[in-house]
Amino acid sequence: MSTTVPAPSRLRLRDVLRVGGAGLRTRPGRVFLSALGIAIGIATMIAVIGISASGQEQLMRQLDRLGTGLLRVEAGSTFSGEEARLPARAVAMVREVEAVRHAGATGTIAVAIRRTDRIPKELTGGITVQAATFDLLSTLDGQVRVGSWLNEATARYPAVVLGSVAAERLGVTGTGMRVWIGDRWFTVIGILGPMPLAPEIERSALIGFAAAQKYFQFDGHPTTIYERSAEESVEAVRALLARTVNPENPEHVAVSRPSDALAARAAAAGTFTGLLLGLGAVALLVGGVGVANTMVISVLERRREIGLRRSLGATRGQIRMQFLTESLILSVIGGGGGLVIGVLVTMAYALMQGWPAVVPPWVIGGTLAATLAVSLIAGIYPAVRASRVPPSVALAMI
Repeated sequence: MSTTVPAPSRLRLRDVLRVGGAGLRTRPGRVFLSALGIAIGIATMIAVIGISASGQEQLMRQLDRLGTGLLRVEAGSTFSGEEARLPARAVAMVREVEAVRHAGATGTIAVAIRRTDRIPKELTGGITVQAATFDLLSTLDGQVRVGSWLNEATARYPAVVLGSVAAERLGVTGTGMRVWIGDRWFTVIGILGPMPLAPEIERSALIGFAAAQKYFQFDGHPTTIYERSAEESVEAVRALLARTVNPENPEHVAVSRPSDALAARAAAAGTFTGLLLGLGAVALLVGGVGVANTMVISVLERRREIGLRRSLGATRGQIRMQFLTESLILSVIGGGGGLVIGVLVTMAYALMQGWPAVVPPWVIGGTLAATLAVSLIAGIYPAVRASRVPPSVALAMI
């Protein structure tokens, strides 16, 4: 007489999820703390990458809006180490280049600007006084936030236009106010808006060339020339500028592209992303250890339950599946919570900074993959340990 051993029943997916969820529902406090570790790691990773991506997107949008057709020409150094000077007619010579659309210049004046004549000369607030040509604003594609720009009339008199940072440091909020430049009062006729491609203008007080020559014996030699041309002509113009500005000594002329600094900032925006991402990975690892610890303790506390299930016919594979499912559900809860927190943090920070909120799609996929990996790694050992509990444990603990 032969005996047939019945095949163990197979658990359906719904049954696996129900059994796995039941084990977690009985320990909500422990589940919350374990899921919190996973959530912190996932939220950190998403927020770090999201904030970095948002900053890069803001810089690239700003670069697209400002264009890359601006070039800056400055005097370099001579072979003897002395600072060279740009010719007085340098701006006019730059305008003669066919591809040049706009050209403007500034010339640094060795005087201090102060809010009143009672303030010591040494306290300049980092503000530079410069003579400016009329075309400077259009060349830089700048905007006057308050008041007006220099013109033929105001450029001959003690009138000044302040950069945005200079106005803030001087405490000037509108036109008509007076500031002390050198040894006389100047009336503020305008305040400029931000100029990301020319931050030195933001920290400057700008007066006309005629006024600079009249009141401060300015020699008329520009310190910096700004040139704007079509983006497709920039490199060709750049190759000509040094020889155009100073035909005799082109090596004494330095030509730069301000937009390169902005592009470098966009590239450097993710410099620390790797480091912070590593910290997020460490937090995720700690969360995984917490999940593993929770599952090991769960196995120890539920040995009787496991033994009873084994005695009723549950296979080792089904026991392993049960605890792997619990680990998976626990990690998914933490990962889902971390995903929501990370996205909200990114959006809130971007909103405060006035940036577009960007969360790359690959980040979401990567965090889901990381969550699954953590859940599997954290659940393997407890699941294997649970599957080795013999059925006799249920009888021994009665």
